[in-house]
Amino acid sequence: MLFSTQAFLLGFLPPTLALFYLCAGHRTARQAVLVAASLLFYGLWNWRFVPALVALTLANWALGRAWAVTGRRLWPITGIVLNLTILFTFKYAHFFAESLDWATGRPPPAWTILLPLGISFFTFQKIAYHADLLRGARPVRGMLDFLEFVTFFPQLIAGPIVRHSEIVPQFGTSPRGPAMWENLSRGTMLLLLGLAKKAGVADTLALTCNPLFAHAATGATPNLAEAWVAALTYTLEIFFDFSGYSDMAIGMALMFGLRLPFNFDVPYRATSIRAFWQRWHMTLSRFLRDYVYIPLGGNRHGLVRQMTNLMATMMLGGLWHGAGWTFVAWGALHGAGLAVNHVWTRTGLRLPALAGWAVTMLFVIIGWVLFRAPDFPTAGRVLRGMAGLGGLGHTRILDAAVFWVALAVALIGPSSQDAMLRMLRPSPLVAVPAAIAFVFMLLLIGGRIPDAFIYFQF
Repeated sequence: MLFSTQAFLLGFLPPTLALFYLCAGHRTARQAVLVAASLLFYGLWNWRFVPALVALTLANWALGRAWAVTGRRLWPITGIVLNLTILFTFKYAHFFAESLDWATGRPPPAWTILLPLGISFFTFQKIAYHADLLRGARPVRGMLDFLEFVTFFPQLIAGPIVRHSEIVPQFGTSPRGPAMWENLSRGTMLLLLGLAKKAGVADTLALTCNPLFAHAATGATPNLAEAWVAALTYTLEIFFDFSGYSDMAIGMALMFGLRLPFNFDVPYRATSIRAFWQRWHMTLSRFLRDYVYIPLGGNRHGLVRQMTNLMATMMLGGLWHGAGWTFVAWGALHGAGLAVNHVWTRTGLRLPALAGWAVTMLFVIIGWVLFRAPDFPTAGRVLRGMAGLGGLGHTRILDAAVFWVALAVALIGPSSQDAMLRMLRPSPLVAVPAAIAFVFMLLLIGGRIPDAFIYFQF
């Protein structure tokens, strides 16, 4: 069940909210409602994975309890190994077997493994939990707290990647406090904003972007206009799609009285690649920093070691996005960009802000071509087209108005958190047009075949 469907917005979310607030005065009851609703939500995707999700969650909780009783590092280490094994088996076993077969000239493996939805996100949450225990974090969560932490449906499938220390302490606070109505109103507005980003902008841009990449995948080199339109529409599509999901997740959590960390902060205004990663998918960036880059040594062992750590971290980050060499190459590209950015900064040289922004955006757009293309030949053809090697030509954006509005919002507009949590003031003057916009979005999504969020595949 997608967030951006009538079934979810009218049939799942309202009764879940109503039942939650009916039980809000009793902690165990309201947590049980959220856990049950979350498992139902996950089961509507594929009920066969629900027992696996519950079993893995309880196994991780039991390992945490064993650490609390014995103090032996064996238990959190076992938890980390368990989650990495599960992630590798489901997401990467076929990919590496296929790569090995290709390298040795053998036919690709005949077997496949069905990927559980959201596995990259909920395994990372558990890995972070066990890593924090290893570092001396003392709180060991109760079973119901841990179940809600892992399965909470707004962030279960595609994040944000939430740490136990950020959300579990909130479970003890009644959502019926003084901020209840403000949380409900601001959460609803964030939900609406995310829905507009996804259904109104990202899915509309995809109607132009997808056929252009599909045409390049057939072996044709796009002309200059086609290649740049493909690259630019995807650059905007992935931002509005994923930030739209994040806004919806954060907004729904707020409606339940819970605050999730924000995931985007106007990344396309960054004037360096380092600043871009401080603004894009921020919860993944900090996970990679805290649980990969710093444990590898960070910047503590000289420049060469730091550059190596950056490359390794970003290549692993690329592989996390998908089991494909294009994702690894995309991560390596960003790792190299971060390394160059660091060396440049150490020299004391500075680019004017506008020049820094232009270089950063060109780098990011080229990277998105590699990220979006199904294989290296397709990416190469699109990049050749962007260089003008396919001729000048022309093309058409199916809804140019949406494209220009999206570009303006991405480059000029405020971040979602600034717009909805700081600038906007609850008022009937806002509620009425918001309600009209919500009805319009319901009609829009009702007339389309729903498109899954891009990050659901990761």
